Amino acid sequence: MAMLWTSTPSATAGPPAAPPIDDAIGLKVRIHQRLIELLNLALLDKTPREALRQEIRGAVTQLLAEEKRFLTLPQTDQLIEDVLDELLGLGPLEPLLKDDSVSDILINTHNSVYVERAGRLEQTDVKFQDSRHLIRIINKIVAAVGRRVDESQPMVDARLADGSRVNAIIPPLAVDGPLVSIRKFARSPIHMGRLVELGSVTAEMAQVLEAIVKTRRNVLISGGTGSGKTTLLNALSAYIEHDERIVTIEDSAELQLQQPHVGRLETRPANIEGSGEVVQRDLVRNALRMRPDRIIVGEVRAGEAFDMLQAMNTGHDGSMTTVHANTPRDAISRIEQMIGMAGLEISPRSIRQQIASAVHVVVQVERMDDGRRRVVSIAELVGMEEEVISLQEIFRFRRRGRTEAGGVMGDFETTGVRPRFLDQLTARGLQAPAVSFSAGRTST
Repeated sequence: MAMLWTSTPSATAGPPAAPPIDDAIGLKVRIHQRLIELLNLALLDKTPREALRQEIRGAVTQLLAEEKRFLTLPQTDQLIEDVLDELLGLGPLEPLLKDDSVSDILINTHNSVYVERAGRLEQTDVKFQDSRHLIRIINKIVAAVGRRVDESQPMVDARLADGSRVNAIIPPLAVDGPLVSIRKFARSPIHMGRLVELGSVTAEMAQVLEAIVKTRRNVLISGGTGSGKTTLLNALSAYIEHDERIVTIEDSAELQLQQPHVGRLETRPANIEGSGEVVQRDLVRNALRMRPDRIIVGEVRAGEAFDMLQAMNTGHDGSMTTVHANTPRDAISRIEQMIGMAGLEISPRSIRQQIASAVHVVVQVERMDDGRRRVVSIAELVGMEEEVISLQEIFRFRRRGRTEAGGVMGDFETTGVRPRFLDQLTARGLQAPAVSFSAGRTST
C-alpha cells in the first residue's frame, strides 16, 4: 500500500507522518473511479500493462494535484501499481495472489484479511475501502466464470484464471459483511516427488500409489477441509498414461491434469429465473456417453456418488474422486449415505456390495496440528464379511509426539499386509515396487 503524505515534504524537517491506512485506500479508490471516467475501458484488456502504466502516469499526477496530495516518486509508482491492480486485477488482493508463500486468503469483511503461510494463519494489513468495494471485487471474480452474487443468490463458488478456488457469501447471510475464501493453487502442479520432499508421503508409498494408478484401481481420496485432497489427486493423475481419455467433473474447475486428452466439465448454477441448473450428477451421466477411459470427479457430495460407482463398475477402471471424511471407514460410510440421498430403493446390503466392488483403494490425508499435510493411511477394500465392508491398511502414519517447536513427530509404517493389486502389475507386464510389507517396518 502506498504511503501518502498530506503535504509537501520539507527538505529539513523530513517527511510528515503518513495518513491512516483507510485514508490511503480512499485516495486510491477515488483516483481509480476518476480514471474509469477518463480512460477508454474498451481498450484496457488490449493494452499491455507497461503501456497502460505510462498512459495513466500523467493522469494520476494531475489527479493527485487536484487532491492536493504530494508523493515521492516511489510512492507514485506504488500508487500507479495499486490503481493498475484495481483496473486490471483484483485490487488489494493482487499482492497476495502473487505471493507464492500464501496458500489461502480469508477475507472476514472489508477490513480484515488473513492468509495462511506454511500451515499457519496470520493477519495482514490489506483492507478494502468498504463493503461495496469488496463486493465489486467479488462480482469481478464470479462474472469471469459466468456466475453472479446478489441478495437473491448470496452464496457462490467460483474460480480464478489459475484454477484457485473461491467461495463468497454476502449479506444478508453474512451478518457483518462479505466473507471470501480463496484456496490458491500452485502455479505449476505439485508432483509426487515434491510431496515426498515435503514429507507428505515416503518414496515407498509414492511407488505403491503409482502402482495403484497404473493397475487402474478405483481410488477414493478422503480427508478434511484443507487437508490436500485435490493436490494429491493432481499428483496421482500424473501417473495416468497420455494415451488415455480422461473426463473431469467439478463444481469449480480446479484440477490441473497434464495429459493431452482431457475433457473438463463444470456444473452450472440456476439462472436468475431459477432454471438451467446443471449438477454433478447430470455431468457424471453425460460423461458416460463421452467414451472416457477414466472419470475423475473433483468431490462427491450427494447423489452423484451412486452414478460414480456405476461408472467404476461398468468399464471405467482407474477412476478417482474425493470425499470429506476423517478416516477410511468414515469415507465408506459417507459414500453409503450419499447413495441413500439419491432417492433410490436399494437395500443397505446392496449399496455396500456396490461400494465394495467399485472402490478399490481409500487414501486418507490429514492436515495436522503443525499445519503439515500427510497421507496418514492407504487402505485396500477386499470385499465384504457378512454385512460389513472389509478394509485392510497397507501404510499408516503413527504419531510419536511433538517437537519443541510444536511440530508433529511420527513415522510412516507398513502394517504387514501385502496389497492384492500387486498381482495385477505382473499381469499387465509392469514391475512391482521394491517395497517390503513386513509388519511395523518404518517406510522410507
